[in-house]
Amino acid sequence: MDSEMKGFYKNKTVFITGASGFLGRVIVEKLLRATEVSRIYVLIRAKREKSSQERLEEWKSDALFGVLLKTKPNMLDRVVSIAGDCQEPDLGISSKDRELLKKETQVVIHSAATVNFSDPLHIALDTNTRATYLMLQLAKEMGHLVAFVHVSTAYSNCVIHHITENFYPGHLSCSVDEVFKLRDMFDNDLIDSMGPALLDKFPNTYTYTKALAEQVVQKEAGQLPMCIFRPGSIIATSREPVPGWIDNIYGPIAMIYGAAIGVLRVAPVLGKGRSNIVPVDFCANVVLAAAWQTAKEAAERKSQTQTPLPSPTIYNYLPYDKNILTNDDLTEAMERHRFDYPLIKCIWFPFMVSMPIHWMFKVAAFFFHLVPGYLIDLVLRLKGQKPRMIRMYTKIHKTMDVLSPFSSRSWSFDTTNTDRLWQCLSPVDKQLFDFDMKTLNWDGYFLRACAGMRIYLAKEDPSEECLKRGQQHLKKLQVRHRLLQLSICCCAIATVKWFLWLIL
Repeated sequence: MDSEMKGFYKNKTVFITGASGFLGRVIVEKLLRATEVSRIYVLIRAKREKSSQERLEEWKSDALFGVLLKTKPNMLDRVVSIAGDCQEPDLGISSKDRELLKKETQVVIHSAATVNFSDPLHIALDTNTRATYLMLQLAKEMGHLVAFVHVSTAYSNCVIHHITENFYPGHLSCSVDEVFKLRDMFDNDLIDSMGPALLDKFPNTYTYTKALAEQVVQKEAGQLPMCIFRPGSIIATSREPVPGWIDNIYGPIAMIYGAAIGVLRVAPVLGKGRSNIVPVDFCANVVLAAAWQTAKEAAERKSQTQTPLPSPTIYNYLPYDKNILTNDDLTEAMERHRFDYPLIKCIWFPFMVSMPIHWMFKVAAFFFHLVPGYLIDLVLRLKGQKPRMIRMYTKIHKTMDVLSPFSSRSWSFDTTNTDRLWQCLSPVDKQLFDFDMKTLNWDGYFLRACAGMRIYLAKEDPSEECLKRGQQHLKKLQVRHRLLQLSICCCAIATVKWFLWLIL
């Protein structure tokens, strides 16, 4: 049986924004490796004195593309950089490139976003919301467009507890049109100062501006063949193109990595809460399948002369209800596998205590983080070295404060459309573009993610010799950890006995 999805993408021209990001690069790699796509235009901004083309050239040495380039050395020639910036008017795209995109693009995947929860409102608004509006206006001029996928987030409607595959404009403090008017009227500083009033119940500028972007899609999609993809927290690959590949420390991976190094020992996490993590390679497959299904449904409606088009389909993508992973499961998996892929740069035996209540986390962080930090910094000063632990913990605690609205709460999601999308795939496509969260073995996945974290984040040698050194190092840290625990227990018992002697 032939693959319907491979047939769909054969000789297609795809335009991807956010292609230099975590999910964007995985989508590009999958298209090049698994389909016969004709051309991929990628919107890339110049950065650190490197042009968009120079940044694209760096992909040739990226581990993500290693498997592809071994079998198809020239496949990256099919990727063409489009210089642009989502914060700029008209996306910073030149007139010549705009005409090229209008003429050739058949599939659009808009994944560009700033995922920094602490970004000022004006930056998040321009990048996440206004850029979506500008992309839709550009798409309306694309004469051969068959599908447009807007990548949102499962947390775009985090102000409610059960999130279905519907639009929720009623939770915004004011409409996106009114927000755009304010943005045009006032400067950056004034817009930022209005943030608390505009965000209302939203915990940060990221979720708020992604919610606004969904309203943009709802209002502006019109006759476009369009859908929205809402993934959970995207982390390391499960299998493709290499197991455990990851290149960033965002969301849950920040906690896991911090614990693995031995610096994060307590976190504001709801232990029984759902950990809504999803593998990035699965997410890429959902995006590609959603584009295929959107084009297919649009073509069927066109042949039946049914108008107008319905509201864009929304695909929530989270762990399956009967195969969920809790935060406690995640912590237990880390502790269970800490000797499998230990880090040589680990400074203490890895463990993590969950403290969902904010004040309890602050108290625990004082004893678990700050007290050891001050002691280590004191030793460093006595040795004539620069202290660093308290400065590091200040940054870690700021990150924990930003993540706590998500790690200390739990949501439930409806995934009816995504489940139906999976059933629409042929048996061949289910193998080629797997995203089935029902059958994902979490323990196996976490083991692969830990191996990848060690190689791609910690930059440690994947050799057996280096792995054994890491295991020996961890055993020494475990002995020190147990001795410290024993010392603390002895001191506590002695203190209690002394107190009882005083009062009796």
